Amino acid sequence: MELDEAFGSVGEFGRSQKRLTAFLVLLQVYVACQSMLIVLVGAVPEYHIDQGEIPDSTEELARHVHFADNFTSIATEWYLIKHEAYKVNLASSLYFAGLLIGNIFFGPLSDKLGRKPVYMSGLFFDVIFGYVTAFAPSYEIFAMSRFIVGIMNGGMSLVSFVLTQEYVGKSYWALTGSLTNLTFAVGIAVYAFLGYYIREWRFLAFVSNSPGVFFFLLSFMLPESPRWLYSQGNTAEAEDVLRYLACCNGKERLTIKLKPCAGTMKKNDSASGVLNLVKHPVLRWRTIILMYIWYVCSLVYYGLTFNAGELGGNLYLNVALYGLIEVPAFPLCMFFIEKSWSGRRKTTTYFLIFAGFACIFTMFLPENSGFFFSPTLLALCGKLTVSAAFNIVYIYTSELYPTVVRNAGLGVCSMTCRFGGVLAPFVPSMVNQLEENT
Repeated sequence: MELDEAFGSVGEFGRSQKRLTAFLVLLQVYVACQSMLIVLVGAVPEYHIDQGEIPDSTEELARHVHFADNFTSIATEWYLIKHEAYKVNLASSLYFAGLLIGNIFFGPLSDKLGRKPVYMSGLFFDVIFGYVTAFAPSYEIFAMSRFIVGIMNGGMSLVSFVLTQEYVGKSYWALTGSLTNLTFAVGIAVYAFLGYYIREWRFLAFVSNSPGVFFFLLSFMLPESPRWLYSQGNTAEAEDVLRYLACCNGKERLTIKLKPCAGTMKKNDSASGVLNLVKHPVLRWRTIILMYIWYVCSLVYYGLTFNAGELGGNLYLNVALYGLIEVPAFPLCMFFIEKSWSGRRKTTTYFLIFAGFACIFTMFLPENSGFFFSPTLLALCGKLTVSAAFNIVYIYTSELYPTVVRNAGLGVCSMTCRFGGVLAPFVPSMVNQLEENT
């Protein structure tokens, strides 16, 4: 039988797949804590300098600056304020640069070596360098560890996302993908909750990283992807995994005999796929437009999230709201994209337009303009709609490309997405500078 037919017999989303999917989806809480770590660990509390002129050297600044004692951060420990403030944003950008590298290399590695070993290796080093972040003796070690964590976190989460798709039948891919994104949003709120009760930045980084140990140990029980095994010609091993899933689904006597795989992908297929994106005019313009949309979604999404620390009010409540506001975005977008009068393109367009106007209007509203017209509420609405647009773009992009160039198209768009993430940490400081100039 064909592989998809075998999944129909085993159960496309039985008890075993639900457990595997739930485990990998919950992993996104850990991924979110690592991604948003700098929002609280790099936050700057109120401070004053007890002399008129700002000292030029860090040593001189340390003797004259006094921070509020409500929490600690890398800014308070290494005096990353004034002329040194850019280092906080730099550490965040290094993390996203690591995500870019991880996305580039971990995908091909998992295609060649297998999903499970690449995922396990990435998670292992993610946890190790997460602890290096917590115990970093200097800013340089901290920044280096964030870069490596970005590589491992980006690659590992990419492969884990693929596993959630390949454990289930195709009809459940949209569901598992949406659950993954939804749990990431909840993870942001969980991180804000931890930060509220843990005000010492090293202990917060330690606690946020520790669930990775739990996930790593339990990951040994994960089976290899049956779809990857089958694509590599390992039909017998793929049958063993499917029989294991069937047994866990209560179908112990099910007989599974797969047809031999027609052949694996040639080595130059991925390279020719990228060339096809440039060669054909329709695909070329489609790719350029999608690259820009992915870049904008990432820049606005992470720019708004990192701006939570710049808003008035409670820092931890702002971060939690920026995560929880995404929860209604996923059922909202899934509702609209299935309607004939809206569809993917119109829904994405309207969500992006609304997010753009919401962000623009936040610049012109005063802080005391009331709750319903406050900049914070508009920023939250912008985060809601750009999150919905981001979720649709994932689905829409895979549908716009033919099968032979789909992986190449998604890979190129994902790379441009990370460039938006690299620039996003500098958005709040640029906005503040613009407001000061006006």
